[in-house]
Formats: sequence, C-alpha cells, structure tokens
Amino acid sequence: MPEPAPVQAGAGAAWVPGRRLGVDVGTVRVGVAMSDATGMLASPLVTLQRARNGADLDRLAGLVTEHEVLEVVVGDPRHLSGASGASAQDAATYARALAGRLDGVPVVLIDERLSTVTAASHLRAGGIRSRDQRAVIDQAAAVVILQSHLDAGRRRS
Repeated sequence: MPEPAPVQAGAGAAWVPGRRLGVDVGTVRVGVAMSDATGMLASPLVTLQRARNGADLDRLAGLVTEHEVLEVVVGDPRHLSGASGASAQDAATYARALAGRLDGVPVVLIDERLSTVTAASHLRAGGIRSRDQRAVIDQAAAVVILQSHLDAGRRRS
C-alpha cells in the first residue's frame, strides 16, 4: 500500500488552536519543536538521530500520540531560487514515511529556506557560541519552521 502524501502548505482548513509539531529533517539528526496548547508559541523539544530502521519516525509518531498533536509541520529545504534539490526530496520522503505512521494527523511541508541560518543567528544573539550550537541547532531550526507556520496560520484566520 503506498504511503500517504503530505499535505502542502496553505491547503489546510481554518486555523484551530492545538499542539503542533515542527520537524527539521537532516541527514544525521532530526530537530523537533512543539507548540503550546494554544498553537501560539513554538519551543524546542528534542533532537533525534536518523535511523535506518525508522526508530526516529516511530519516536516522532509516539510524540504525536503522547502530546495529542493536531498537525506535524516538516521543513521543505528548497534552494534560494525555489528549486527542489536532494535535501527537499529527502524531506518529502521523510514526511510521507511519517504520515504513514500517523492515524489521520496531517503532515504539512512548508518552505524552510534559511531556517538554520535564522536559528544560528538567534542562538548567537542569545550568547551561544558557534561551536556550542551543534547540540541545539536542529531544535532551534525546528522552532523557526514551526513558529513561521503558527504565525502564518493565525494570519490566515
């Protein structure tokens, strides 16, 4: 049976309050952020190691269930030109695999150009040196992705 395709950004219904999960997919690590129950503020949650056996996807599915998440937002790392490269294809494949593990919870791909750059800038502004950012940069990028989606969703409503 084919895996369900993730919903694209902007295709959703009216904004409703509730927890959402943000995901920054990397080749080695996956940063995860979660919103508060109102869907107003994104906060870092955890960094997972990518696993060939899908353990990271299983853990994400567990977080969705545990926190009663309404929607999962996966960053779509496009080139500045808007073109889709290997990283964007990997993120889309990851999103489809995650959607296949969730029971009706939508998985949304959103443009995340420069999210890691923005996250690194915020961390530097917070006094975290570049060499100390490695442990938290993936979560910080997931926060940027999710907060962008939260803000856009509320503006559309």
